[in-house]
Amino acid sequence: MKVLIVTSTPNKEGLTAACGEAARQGVVDGRSRARLINLNDHNLLRCAVCEDGWGPCRTKHRCRLEDDFGELQTMFEEAEGIAWVTPVYFGEPSEAMKAFTDRLRRCEAMKKDGSKSVLEGKPVVCVAAAGGSGNGAVHCLAEMERLVRQLRGTPFDYIPVTQKTREYQTETIHDALVAMCKPKAAESTMPISARKGQSRSRKPRRRIRRRKPNE
Repeated sequence: MKVLIVTSTPNKEGLTAACGEAARQGVVDGRSRARLINLNDHNLLRCAVCEDGWGPCRTKHRCRLEDDFGELQTMFEEAEGIAWVTPVYFGEPSEAMKAFTDRLRRCEAMKKDGSKSVLEGKPVVCVAAAGGSGNGAVHCLAEMERLVRQLRGTPFDYIPVTQKTREYQTETIHDALVAMCKPKAAESTMPISARKGQSRSRKPRRRIRRRKPNE
C-alpha cells in the first residue's frame, strides 16, 4: 500500500512533527511505502472564490490558481491510503491545512457520474495534535471527519494527541498505521464489485423436513 502522510506545521521538533514521524514509522513497519509531506513547505494560496463563486473546480475539478496545489492533488490521487496530521489552533486544523483542504473539497466533492474523489474508498487516519493547552483536539477531529466523509474517504481512525498523552498516543498512531496497511484492512475498504469472485465461507443450509399430512 502507498500511504501519503500529510502534516502542516512550521515546528520541525514539535508534537505534530512527532506524530507525523510515528505515522511514517507505522507505515514502514506495516511493510508499505510511506510518503511524508509538510504543507508548510509548499506554496499554497487560499481559495479565490472565482467568478460567481465557482471556477473550473466545479466542472473540471482543478484549481486555476498557479501554485503547488495541483501537484499535491496528484499525490492524493496516487496514494492508496491517507494519514492527516494537523496541529490544533482555536479548536480547528492549522491555517495551512485549511487552505489546502478548502480547495481540495471544491475540486473533489463535486465529482459526479462515476468520477471518483481522490479519497473515495481509501482508508484515512486523522490526527489532531493539540500541543498548547491540549484543548480543542476533539472539535478539530470533528471537522476532519466531516471533510473525509464529504470526499467519500473511508474513516479508519481519529486520534487526539496532547503533550500529556504524547508518549502513548504516538504509539497509537504507529499501531493504527500498521493496522491500516494490513491486506485485510485494505480489502475491507474495497467496493463490493472489486471483491466479487473471492471465496466466502458459508454455513451449510439446514434442511427443513416437511411433515406428511398423516404424521
